[in-house]
Amino acid sequence: MKKYFVLFCCALFIAALAACGSKPAETSYQQISQEEAKNLMDTEESYLILDVRTEEEYRERHIPGAVCVPNETISDTLPEELPDTEQLILVYCRSGNRSKQAAEKLAAMGYTDIREFGGITTWPYETVSDE
Repeated sequence: MKKYFVLFCCALFIAALAACGSKPAETSYQQISQEEAKNLMDTEESYLILDVRTEEEYRERHIPGAVCVPNETISDTLPEELPDTEQLILVYCRSGNRSKQAAEKLAAMGYTDIREFGGITTWPYETVSDE
């Protein structure tokens, strides 16, 4: 009986060690430079530029062709503006904080090709205004 108890304890210990070594499935996005983002915009055909600032900030100044989905509205439901979870999505905000938050939330929902490139305050390329 003692042998079985020792074997049982060893088996539990090995199982516990194996569980500690396993990592949960990671959801992630890639952070890229603004130059890399611009290069993707110039060379790729199927991508979406996602501005996660407020509607008011978006109207003041945004990257041409960007779609506005405020970070605060992104939860656990796929945004209707982003129907394709495999599409290349280039995410930005004002300074880079909200875009990182939004990229994390999108990755957690299953979007697979997210590139976060910071904020529009340092964007050296073309922008437009709706005002």
